[in-house]
Amino acid sequence: MRVVFAGTPDVAVPSLEALVDSPHDVVGVITRADARVGRGRRVAPSAVRARAQELGLDVLTVPPSAQEFVPWLRERDVDVVAVVAYGHLLPASVLSVPKFGWVNLHFSLLPAWRGAAPVQRAVMAGDAVTGASTFLIEEGMDTGPVFGVMTEAIRPTDTSGVLLERLAVAGAPLLVSTLDAIESGDAQPVAQDVEGVSYAPKLNAEDVRVDWTRPAHLVDRIIRGGTPDPGAWTLWGSEGVRVGVGPVVVDGGPGDVGLAPGQLHVTKRAVWVGTGSDPVRLGEVTVPGKRAMPASDWARGARLTSSEFFS
Repeated sequence: MRVVFAGTPDVAVPSLEALVDSPHDVVGVITRADARVGRGRRVAPSAVRARAQELGLDVLTVPPSAQEFVPWLRERDVDVVAVVAYGHLLPASVLSVPKFGWVNLHFSLLPAWRGAAPVQRAVMAGDAVTGASTFLIEEGMDTGPVFGVMTEAIRPTDTSGVLLERLAVAGAPLLVSTLDAIESGDAQPVAQDVEGVSYAPKLNAEDVRVDWTRPAHLVDRIIRGGTPDPGAWTLWGSEGVRVGVGPVVVDGGPGDVGLAPGQLHVTKRAVWVGTGSDPVRLGEVTVPGKRAMPASDWARGARLTSSEFFS
């Protein structure tokens, strides 16, 4: 089939590469416009644009509302548009252009976690299993009939970033096989169940602010779900700092020290924080204007004492 690929971030690149390596003919790529990134706020292309240009593919970066968007699609006589984390809403005027529509690879087991942050929300909710689904895009938010699914266990130490990387790689063959089935006429999309619907809106700063009065397992979920983006955070004095959860505890924790919620306990090799139940061990700390550093290095540099608190 003649395929246009639509995607933007790193997690979309494995699917683009899988389609290029498949028997399908990738006749173009749609991605978001170049944007400012990093601490220096330099303008850079999306990960998909950079990889597409390396592969010698024609790239369109204007939004679906742009005048030239539909003509560009029609000129390529496209059969289907394969979508992974594109980042734009699609009006009916563009959904109807490809012969077989727009097929999305979404990183959840639909109808669970419809929306922009399915992996983060799954980790924060404490789900044991997630996965990926391919579905036909409609005007509703991730509501279309599902072609296929794959499952992936959520490991106790997974951050949303680590889990999303696994799903991006494991989901790429599902997208290719879905297009294979559409081409052969074997695809049998199934309407989503009306039960079990949940939503995954993009995380904002308050979603990932750590409440140290909550039990340790909930603090752990917030930190892992918010890592790396947008980053779990807390107040240290009047300063907001990003925090990352530490490794599996192997040294028995902070001993018999009783820690109030948010209270810091500093040892030579670790920084512990009190919660509503057991203390948690910090992994990394990022203070404004500096790179992430191991929590123990931050504590030494900041000359922390065990009488200080996060809030």
